[in-house]
Amino acid sequence: MPSDRETLLSMGFDPARVDWALKATQGRGLQPAMDHLLEHESEVVPTGGAGETGQTQVTVDVDDDEDEAAALGISGDTEAKSIKCSICNKSFRNTALANYHAEKSGHDQFEESVHEITPLTEDEKREKLAELRERMAAKRAVKAAQDIKEAQKNEIIRRKEGKDMDKIKEELKAKEIIKEAQQRRQDKIDDEKARAAVRAQIEADKKARAEKAAREKALREGQPIVDVPVPAPASASTLNSGVAGKDFKDTRLQIRLASGGTPYVTTLPSESTLQDVAEFIAAQTMSVSVDTVSFTQQFPRKTFTRAEFGKSLRELGLTPSAILIAT
Repeated sequence: MPSDRETLLSMGFDPARVDWALKATQGRGLQPAMDHLLEHESEVVPTGGAGETGQTQVTVDVDDDEDEAAALGISGDTEAKSIKCSICNKSFRNTALANYHAEKSGHDQFEESVHEITPLTEDEKREKLAELRERMAAKRAVKAAQDIKEAQKNEIIRRKEGKDMDKIKEELKAKEIIKEAQQRRQDKIDDEKARAAVRAQIEADKKARAEKAAREKALREGQPIVDVPVPAPASASTLNSGVAGKDFKDTRLQIRLASGGTPYVTTLPSESTLQDVAEFIAAQTMSVSVDTVSFTQQFPRKTFTRAEFGKSLRELGLTPSAILIAT
């Protein structure tokens, strides 16, 4: 983008007046410099004392040269009054304008011309100024329109990203709700199975106590004792009679520590061994060792031996779910 000085020079103003205007307005911009040029057009450009002397001397020298040329009969029409671009045929008042044109267009072929570029009239200067203002206003309008379009695009992108993020959050929330519902249903099933096991154990204990009391009474009365088969404690397979016959691929285990604390819940393939369960719980807490841990089932009451650690969960009757106490 050209500087204020280059813009003013391209409009045909004298370099000295341009420098004066820019200095007087303290570089506040193009418009103040234009106003200064128009207001002080008829005034002489102020110079320093030494500069005035030098300017006077140059004027005298020029006048002397003109007198000598007239005395020798040399015509002044051949004096270069402008610089012309040989590529585009544009003429420039001075070298500064020609250099600016060369930098802007890339043209590098110039020649001196006897064509004199007349200074701009007041009307032409006003027209130039009005044209410059219109171009600046047009540029501002284009820039403002571009900024509005860019802001609209950014707003669309922001809203789209916000919608996508909301959708992801809703999907995650829905998945969590489904997972929690499934967990609650499974917990309810496990609790029901545990209660059924407790009821079955209570009934078995009642029957055993009744049989024992009948024997003792027969002994006291001297009556013959009739051996009545005492029902065996309900096994895991009996407790799970509601699901007997099904092949459960996975087994859900809730493992509680004898020392207390939060129970550990995991799901293992039904073919996994009790040794796999020991390795799992040992990996969860430092207070349990694979070599020394033992497992106990509450309902029915049973303590698994080390020899049973090589059996599968299905063989031990722990499918589809069971609660174990690790010590």
